[in-house]
Amino acid sequence: MNIKIFGKISKAEKDYLKKVGFKINLPIPDFVFVFGGDGSLMKAEQKYPKVPKVIIKKSKICKKCPKLSFKKIVSKIKNKNFEIKKFYKLEAESKNKKILGINDIVIHNGNPRHAIRYSVAIKDIDFYKEAIGDGVVVATSFGATGYFRSITDSIFYVGTGLAFNNSTESIDHMVINENSEIKIKITRGPAECYADNNPRRMLLKEGQTVVVRKSKEEFNFVSFYN
Repeated sequence: MNIKIFGKISKAEKDYLKKVGFKINLPIPDFVFVFGGDGSLMKAEQKYPKVPKVIIKKSKICKKCPKLSFKKIVSKIKNKNFEIKKFYKLEAESKNKKILGINDIVIHNGNPRHAIRYSVAIKDIDFYKEAIGDGVVVATSFGATGYFRSITDSIFYVGTGLAFNNSTESIDHMVINENSEIKIKITRGPAECYADNNPRRMLLKEGQTVVVRKSKEEFNFVSFYN
C-alpha cells in the first residue's frame, strides 16, 4: 500500500509504517497520512486533492481526528476496517478565477477598519439587497464546526450554511440546499474572498460579484468503524 506523509512524523512512526509494509512517498499514493490537526487536513487536501486522507492527531485541538492511537489507525488501514466518506467541496468564482474549499468560502472586508456592503442572491432570488458588516461565511456540512459555528453557535449536517459576520442589523444564519448557487455582489469594498486556510485569495472590488456553488470535485475522508 502506497502512502504520502503530510506533517511532522517521528522516526519511530515512519519506521513502524515501513515495518508493517507501507511504501512511503511514491508518486501515486493510495492514501495521504496527515499528522496534525484540522488545519493540516485542509492543507493536505490543497496539496494532494482527491487522494483519501487519513488524519492522525498531533494537535491539542482537532475536531476531525479519530479517537484512536497511531498504531490502531495503521492496523485498521491494513485490515481494510474503514470507509471512505465523500464530501462535497465549495468553489468560489469571480472574473475567471476560482478557489476551492472543504470547510468554507469566506468573503471578508479587505480593510478591517471599514465594513463592507454586499448583496446576496440565492438561485437568482434576492435575499439581501444590502447587508453591512465584516462579510459572509458559506460553509459545507463538513466545515460547519469551524468558522460557521463560531459565528452562529450552531452546526448542521445537511446542506450549505450561510453565516453573516458582525452585521450591523440582525441577520439570521441559514442552511440551504447544497446545490443552490449563491451570488454575492460587493457594493462597497474592498473585500477579499478566500477558502479554508489557503493563502491564495481573490480581491473583490466594488461592483464585483463572486459566485459560490457546489464543486464537482469531492473530498475523500477516511473514517473508521467502531
